[in-house]
Amino acid sequence: MILKISVPAKINLWLEVIRKRQDGYHDISSLMLPISVFDNISIDVRPGGGDISITCNSPEIPADHRNLAWRAADLYMKSSNSKSAVNIHLEKHIPWGAGLGGGSADGGGVLVALNSFFESTLPPGELERLALSLGADVPFFLHSRPALATGIGEKLQFADKVPDYRLLLIKPPMTVPTGWVYQSLKLTKDSPQINLNDLSEHPWQLKHLIENDLESVTIPRFPVIAELKRWLIRQGALAASMSGSGPTVFGVFRTAQAAEDAEIIAKKDWPDCWVHAAEVIGRQN
Repeated sequence: MILKISVPAKINLWLEVIRKRQDGYHDISSLMLPISVFDNISIDVRPGGGDISITCNSPEIPADHRNLAWRAADLYMKSSNSKSAVNIHLEKHIPWGAGLGGGSADGGGVLVALNSFFESTLPPGELERLALSLGADVPFFLHSRPALATGIGEKLQFADKVPDYRLLLIKPPMTVPTGWVYQSLKLTKDSPQINLNDLSEHPWQLKHLIENDLESVTIPRFPVIAELKRWLIRQGALAASMSGSGPTVFGVFRTAQAAEDAEIIAKKDWPDCWVHAAEVIGRQN
């Protein structure tokens, strides 16, 4: 049987890094929003041996055990004692190494799809544990709903009143190593400065909501990120920020038309960049 799913990218409306833990991870506070940029995944599950294979339309994506989708399938099959063969095909549209969570989305999507196929063999708590073992933000992609992520990103408080933000995403032609960003970060906070009350009370006062502590590392090394933020503001964005560890920058617009108009100009002004207008999805209000 072939399962077909679509998994969304995410942005971090805000990302505050609070402290470095003894285990080497960092405690964060981040509002993570699923957005309308999707990878499509086909999963062919067949009775027989437990082999796992993966193919991808994007040559720069590893099609082996380094891929989170492959690792998710392997982990699920071993944890559920399932013996079927699993063949995965990834149709990538979320840019790789962009700060948009593409690999984590694929991994989370495979876990959810296989658990559905095998009729929820694993309870939710076990699925969460498997997701976290794959990566700090993979648990978010089990749900793909707006959520405040704390801890290392695995503790989720769903945010049900997120406005209908319209977005323009621009990714310059580079990748930023996440590990290097966190290792280079100089911590200056001891508690979060933004919370969900700020969002519900002042959803469009974005200068109080948008912040990414990781920009203090990435912008000195990659000044184009700051240039893109300024460009988005000139095009009418209410605010602009980097997503995750970058290098993708997003601008928040009030209307889809405003974001799409800026998209047309961006494709002319930034021909070497990946450019995409999007919206927040998974909103419950």
